[in-house]
Amino acid sequence: MPRKIPLNKIRNIGIMAHIDAGKTTTTERILYYTGITHRMGEVDEGTAAMDWMEQEQERGITITSAATACFWRDYRINIIDTPGHVDFTAEVERSLRVLDGAIAIFCAVGGVEPQTETVWRRADKYRIPRIAFVNKMDRIGANYFTVIEMMKKKLQTSPLILQLPLGKEGNFIGVIDLVELKSIVWEDESLGAKYYVKDIPEAYKQEARKYREKLFETLSEAEDEFLEAYLQTGHPSVEQIKGAIRQSTLKARIIPVLCGAAFKNKGVQPLLDAVADYLPSPSDIPPIKGYSSDGKHIEVREANDDQPFSALVFKILSDPYVGNLSFFRVYSGSLKVGTNVYNINRNKEERIGRLLKMHANKREDIKEVFAGDIAAIAGLKEVATGETLCDKKHPLMLESMDFPTPVISVAIEAKSKAEQDKLAIALNKLMQEDPTFKVKLDKETGQTIISGMGELHLEIIVDRLLREFKVKANVGKPQVAYRETIRRAAEGEGKFIRQSGGRGQYGHVKIYIEPLANRRQFMFQSKLSGGVIPKEFISAIKIGITESMSVGILAGYQVSGLKATLTGGSYHEVDSSDIAFKVAASMAFTDAVKKAEPLLLEPIMRVEVVSPEEYMGDILNDLNSRRAKIEELESRDGIQIIRTLVPLSEMFGYATDLRSLSQGRAVYSMHFKSYQEAPKNIAQQIVSRSRGIY
Repeated sequence: MPRKIPLNKIRNIGIMAHIDAGKTTTTERILYYTGITHRMGEVDEGTAAMDWMEQEQERGITITSAATACFWRDYRINIIDTPGHVDFTAEVERSLRVLDGAIAIFCAVGGVEPQTETVWRRADKYRIPRIAFVNKMDRIGANYFTVIEMMKKKLQTSPLILQLPLGKEGNFIGVIDLVELKSIVWEDESLGAKYYVKDIPEAYKQEARKYREKLFETLSEAEDEFLEAYLQTGHPSVEQIKGAIRQSTLKARIIPVLCGAAFKNKGVQPLLDAVADYLPSPSDIPPIKGYSSDGKHIEVREANDDQPFSALVFKILSDPYVGNLSFFRVYSGSLKVGTNVYNINRNKEERIGRLLKMHANKREDIKEVFAGDIAAIAGLKEVATGETLCDKKHPLMLESMDFPTPVISVAIEAKSKAEQDKLAIALNKLMQEDPTFKVKLDKETGQTIISGMGELHLEIIVDRLLREFKVKANVGKPQVAYRETIRRAAEGEGKFIRQSGGRGQYGHVKIYIEPLANRRQFMFQSKLSGGVIPKEFISAIKIGITESMSVGILAGYQVSGLKATLTGGSYHEVDSSDIAFKVAASMAFTDAVKKAEPLLLEPIMRVEVVSPEEYMGDILNDLNSRRAKIEELESRDGIQIIRTLVPLSEMFGYATDLRSLSQGRAVYSMHFKSYQEAPKNIAQQIVSRSRGIY
């Protein structure tokens, strides 16, 4: 079946921003104005189509990224609405990995907020062209130009103003389009479906001309063709202006900026026009690069239906009706129902039973997907996030994704033996879905420990276990995921010898360990030469070291932030084995760590508190009692912003305490910054607690 929509008419975009900036509200308006939905969903009422999970509807926040598609003009726009809460950063990470462009939404009052910076850096990492939408222009305290200055300062980007607000705060009625030099006013009675394009009001003409000249100056500096046209005529055409904006956006030289008030149904249609006019199609992005099956040669695939098939799985969802849903982005070629697909990461081939086009949690069966499409496969048995699906005759392995490590844990146990199997199955499904959710068994206590990115993350996981998977379980209090590392370099030696009649066991390993600046990293290197230890045992030695690192010698926490170098050892021609060298390596590592002055690391969070001025004293005193390190105080329109670093262990229950201190008027956001050495008295308490000494 031939492709229905040309590749250059497809847009794969994400909606990204800080929590409560209006991502889902904007997406709901997009779906309404493009005819996908016939009733506007509202986040506050729990009726948003994109927030389909019970937990999302109850809390009024986005937890999981949801995919949908709509049509505007003659373009197909595939949209992924991402969460804004820092605990669900992995959802943003994997969405950005497969998108071609993004809409970054900014609150006209809050401006560039902490999570905005985080997702912006993620988009920088993947070189994603963006347009900015300054939302909530109708709110008291909204300041369009302050937000633009914050974008320059905090994001080190070059915003290009394409619109000016028409009216201010409660009197915001529309926008002034600087490209076509017209005003656009929305009709409230039609819920913003109707709008009128008019001449610019006299009071705004001078300001519009001023910013249009600035627009021309910026484009002239960025695009030589536009400069030539501008110098020749002094009045470039709308097509020339849009062409120059598009070229500069695709090269990430500028960020087009628009404004509106999505909740009041203003500004969404021009935003859709900007997506079509300025963001890339799959054919505009560079060809995807991957590795050959041996991992040595780089292969390139263009976004073309005639190329061999290649796709990246970016999300796994456990669906009660169809089993596992594997969301994937097609980079080249096409895939039909009934054909086979090859998972190069697992060297497995599986048959495609069902292909689905997704609209949040609703599904539509399709027969074939093409280059540039985002879809889902139902029923793949063996697949994980970040794995590559391709044509077995033309194998290609695409770059996977990196996810942050969990910083908080709780113990969970089934209420009965009958529930134990249900709990294990449910936890396994949740781990498949979420790469930042980890499960391990504490060997000393026999407890099952689940770990995640924050209190809310684990709260949602537990809620899903109880409600969605119907598991009856007891849950402990949240615990901080501390780490252990070393202060100085040291050598260690391990010798494992067992003789019990017949063939014995022999392994002898010498290693040298040294601290790394990056305390979340681990490196392994072998400096052996001359057959001191046969090469086939080197991998067993590395496994022995990494397994030992999972339980530190101080308090049993994971060890990281070091480099281990294999420097020597010996072997026996008959008795040496993988197991013997694994045990010897573990002994050598433990020996070295004891000599290297092990120390405890605690996760440090970057916290931003926004509060009215009158509560500042109490809030600062409270933060100081939590071992906070104040980095910056900023005053803005009667509001004080506190930026600080606080140990995660001190932040439990902070939401409740902050509400009490500020009569519910202050808000805060928090995300992981780094691991730092825990103070001596804190470290002693944690070590004593882990050893049962009180």
